[in-house]
Amino acid sequence: MSKNGLLILITSVAALGGLLFGYDTGVINGTQFYFSKYFELESAMKGWVVSSALVGCFLGAISSGFMTKTIGRKNSLIISALMFTISAWGSGMPSVLPETITVLVIFRIIGGIGIGLASMAAPTYIAEIAPKDRRGVLVSFYQLAIVTGFFVVFLATYFIGNNFTPEENVSEGWRWMFWSELIPCFLFLVLTFFIPRSPRWLMMVGKEEEALKVLNRLHEPEAALKEIEEIKHSLKREANSEAKTVSVWQSAVLPIVLIGSALSLLQQFTGINAVLYYGGDIFEKALGYGQEDVLAQQILLGAVNFGFTFVAMYTVDKWGRKPLILFGSYGMLLGFILLGGSLYFNQVGVISLIGVLMFIGSFALSMGPVTWVLLAEMFPNSVRSTAMSIAVAVQWGGNYLVSQMFPIMAESEANVSGPWNKSMPYVVFGICIIILIIFTKKYVLETKGKSLEELEGVWAEKYGKIES
Repeated sequence: MSKNGLLILITSVAALGGLLFGYDTGVINGTQFYFSKYFELESAMKGWVVSSALVGCFLGAISSGFMTKTIGRKNSLIISALMFTISAWGSGMPSVLPETITVLVIFRIIGGIGIGLASMAAPTYIAEIAPKDRRGVLVSFYQLAIVTGFFVVFLATYFIGNNFTPEENVSEGWRWMFWSELIPCFLFLVLTFFIPRSPRWLMMVGKEEEALKVLNRLHEPEAALKEIEEIKHSLKREANSEAKTVSVWQSAVLPIVLIGSALSLLQQFTGINAVLYYGGDIFEKALGYGQEDVLAQQILLGAVNFGFTFVAMYTVDKWGRKPLILFGSYGMLLGFILLGGSLYFNQVGVISLIGVLMFIGSFALSMGPVTWVLLAEMFPNSVRSTAMSIAVAVQWGGNYLVSQMFPIMAESEANVSGPWNKSMPYVVFGICIIILIIFTKKYVLETKGKSLEELEGVWAEKYGKIES
């Protein structure tokens, strides 16, 4: 196999962590529509069941820095695959388990830990095996895998749901929707054993010969040697196999961590996961679709999300990261203006659906993939694991807040019966998107075409040299 083919194959295996991320978080969209009726959940409890996985995501993300540093990126991916498998089995609540909301929440949290761990380990691993001129598109494989997971699970829930009556979906169908995830879980678990370890992690633990061997398999010999030298230079303060600890509270490090964390938070405050998690409720309650149409509309949503991610992959290394964020943010804002305006003025219909799809497409070509690319690139080597785990944990914290509060806000009397006329959530998200545009223009650094080591120099000029 050619080096390019092998690189893409290994990237695709690691990106399966993203597919399961998308599948596991997307499966809640179809299932919550039915298990909420099965357990007769009120809005606050519905929000808790849906967002409980995000508690696990936060725990997985905050521990991911330690795990990826100590046991490596590859082993962290294997552990995340195990977590996904356990969660998929238990969330369907087989007969050997008590049938309670508490049990369902426990298994959702376990799956969330797997998501949180994979959400840091997978893009980091891909960034560390990729040539600098192709890093953007290869890390975007991770986001492509996420939206593929969403699309595949929407197809799965649609076909599973169509094989049952509405009553059977409420009693049994949602269980099979959860269990359908076991197929990609097993695939990820098996294939991850066959990928090489990250060359950058190998260098951090003093295994230079093995690191060079990995790079020679994936890069041309001259490029592999240059990459090794750049890694050695960036890690010269850690000449021994045991890396010294660099504090993220340093004046040269803290601003970078804050920028990455703020970007993560704003990604969630665009409202993306309110739409992806509660799409069924939005289509039924806000837009007036019947239950029989809800799963079909979710496929359309997933298809747009999937298709526009290819636009991002094609443009991220051509246009750059910052222009894509800004372009997509304007599109997201316009989408919510159309959706919120149609609700406010009681003109729900095609224009509302266009607004939802414009928002999804704009997110898919911008904040979806580009945030992961930037997080994988922007942090200096000496603090990358810790800094990225903080930024990803903040992202999951923001995801939890949005997921918990959306059903409460959407079903509140002020929103439903008051002057908002069901438009309030989209006005709030629109304001957050405006903040994102301002923040990006002022603080986000363009990383296109720069090696990870070159970016360290750019940050050093801006905020000072990192001291170990």
